[in-house]
Amino acid sequence: MKRHDFRALNLRTLWQGLIRGDGGTGDRIVPPTGFTAHLTLFSAAAMAFLAVFALALALATGRLADRWSSELAQSVTVRVSAPDGDQDAYTQAVLQIVQATPGAGTPQKLPNDQVAQLLAPWFGPDMPVDALPVPDLIEVPIISKDFDPEGLRLRLEAEASGAVLDDHTQWRRPLVTAANRLRAFGIISLILIAAASASMITLAAKAALAANGQVIRVLRLIGARDITIATAFVRRFTHRAALGAGAGTLAGMLCVALLPDMQAAGGFLTGLGFQGWGWLMPLLIPVIAAAVGFLATKWAALRMLGSVR
Repeated sequence: MKRHDFRALNLRTLWQGLIRGDGGTGDRIVPPTGFTAHLTLFSAAAMAFLAVFALALALATGRLADRWSSELAQSVTVRVSAPDGDQDAYTQAVLQIVQATPGAGTPQKLPNDQVAQLLAPWFGPDMPVDALPVPDLIEVPIISKDFDPEGLRLRLEAEASGAVLDDHTQWRRPLVTAANRLRAFGIISLILIAAASASMITLAAKAALAANGQVIRVLRLIGARDITIATAFVRRFTHRAALGAGAGTLAGMLCVALLPDMQAAGGFLTGLGFQGWGWLMPLLIPVIAAAVGFLATKWAALRMLGSVR
């Protein structure tokens, strides 16, 4: 075989190895094992695992804010306090006023057992409601936009001075604000996770480039361009980022599936997780991780190759 034929064969073999990113020259440029491979796989898996929970938090708090806002806005409560012996008369008068209010549904006085349940977190489950001067609570559903809470409040002050209207604004606004802020924190966490992943992959790619400086110099001598050399690194690290993120995503989805469901969780943790089509959203994490790995590795490789001659 002639010398120029041998050189052409070597260049063709080199090119095929760089493009395929599998065995041969590609593995000698970017080692398939070693600390850079382990670092990329582990960091991608860990960040994807955390991203699943950040995404679950963002989606769950969004649902929580919508539910708190809608449920609390669908009813108001009237608290009726009266002197001894006049409680029933005051309550009946308030019921008549509410029934004549436009936009208000059929009012319902809460029985003593429900009032005891509402007071149980503060006074315990054995509190004798009948023996204490506990005011009557009337729940008023809102059935149309014609309901005017300020007008009802003024009428109660004029005709039933012992009745106080509570439209839940004081309670609703902080709860909805807290849920919306938690959703924003979840989104910010996803952005920070993506940035941290890009940083780790960039460091791993630079370490691999530095460790293979001798091989890169030889490739340049035989005519390889920087974009060709960078292609081998981009392909390898993109594959590692996607593989690690896929494993981390599956582990995170499994952990989220083991969380208590909506009925069992209760309180603030109600519905923390994915619901319905929301289970498909974590599957985008490996795709995004691969895109982050592609961009981070390409930037690091081209920048480092351009600075080293």
